[in-house]
Amino acid sequence: MQLTRLTTGVVRFRIILALALALAAPLAGGATAQGLFSPAILVNDRVISTFDLQQRERFLQLLDAASASEQQARTQLVEETVKLAEARRLGISPDAEAIEEGMAEFAARGDLSTDQFMELLAQNGIEPETFERFVRAGIAWRQVVRARFADRAAPSETEIDRAIAGAGAGAGTNLRVLLSEIILPAPPEGAARAEQQAARIARITSFAEFSEAARALSASRSAEAGGRLDWQEITRYPPQIRSALLSLAPGEVTDPIPIRNGIALLQLRAVEETAYEAPEYAEIDYAAYMIPGGRTEAALAEARRVRTRVDRCDDLYGVNRDQPADRLRRESMAPTQVPRDIALELAKLDAGEISTALTRTDAAGNPVLMLLMLCSRTPEAVLDTSREDVANQLRNRRIEALADGYLQQLLANARIVEP
Repeated sequence: MQLTRLTTGVVRFRIILALALALAAPLAGGATAQGLFSPAILVNDRVISTFDLQQRERFLQLLDAASASEQQARTQLVEETVKLAEARRLGISPDAEAIEEGMAEFAARGDLSTDQFMELLAQNGIEPETFERFVRAGIAWRQVVRARFADRAAPSETEIDRAIAGAGAGAGTNLRVLLSEIILPAPPEGAARAEQQAARIARITSFAEFSEAARALSASRSAEAGGRLDWQEITRYPPQIRSALLSLAPGEVTDPIPIRNGIALLQLRAVEETAYEAPEYAEIDYAAYMIPGGRTEAALAEARRVRTRVDRCDDLYGVNRDQPADRLRRESMAPTQVPRDIALELAKLDAGEISTALTRTDAAGNPVLMLLMLCSRTPEAVLDTSREDVANQLRNRRIEALADGYLQQLLANARIVEP
């Protein structure tokens, strides 16, 4: 086996080296040879020789000539010595098979077999032991880190949701908009009157006048605040509404936007460019729980009761247990496919938040209150990435951070002497 040949070669090398040093001792060059194998660094009770440093520097030059240096070789060898000592303390020792696999995997990164890589090392004056130590330390440290931190690194469902929501940031837009809204009821019997009102509102350019109209006419919950909404990333709005907003100057109002049984009008109050670039969203996941009664006090009370019982969309399945299945709808679709009135409400929500601003009618024509909950927004950057992949990425990043802190603590506690 390759490892057997490697070990045999190392042993043979050490025997020949010892004989050479013994024979050369009386000669003038003996001091140079002894200096080459004298301690260069002491890490606790372990010795790093000048020969070790030279070998590691050659190895680094072979891998990446641009960044190789004596200091980098020193840093790596000190860290590896500390890592291997901690592995021994914990009773961890990589077996021969693991080391062989690690060597083969490393060589394969350069499209080489282990034998081919060993030949390349020999051509550059690098002993097999240098490569074997490098691989052994890496494997041992990974086993140490897994043993200590695997149980602590698992991300929660909330952390996975947050990572998915934030993926792709920096690849979207950094515009936020400050809007006011008016939602005019427009049932079939009152559609003509609503259209006339909307035409007048669309010509408004005064913030105060728009707020007055919102308080008098809007069916939205924001009416009490004069229709004023909080800052929102523009990517939360569907593309057709986003393009309308970008064409406005502050004070101007969109053309009337038809929605189900209503008309929406948005006034731009301000635009802000921020350092944070919100991602473009490829999919919106939301749930709609239908409560009989429309905007009656009994229906609104039921909505408040449901709100206290749910934190996530999945909780609504428990709320709907023993109820007709069609009372709960769960939809995942592209932003362009979301109905406009729902899209406008979802734009105001973060994942897990609820709106009760909308109503519908059931099959018999009776009014129902829509309890609308945003489940998640999926950025384009992770559309084809599974939750498991995201969880693994989070877990690996957390383990890496914990391992870095652990290593720095071990280095701080180690006795490191350079004679």
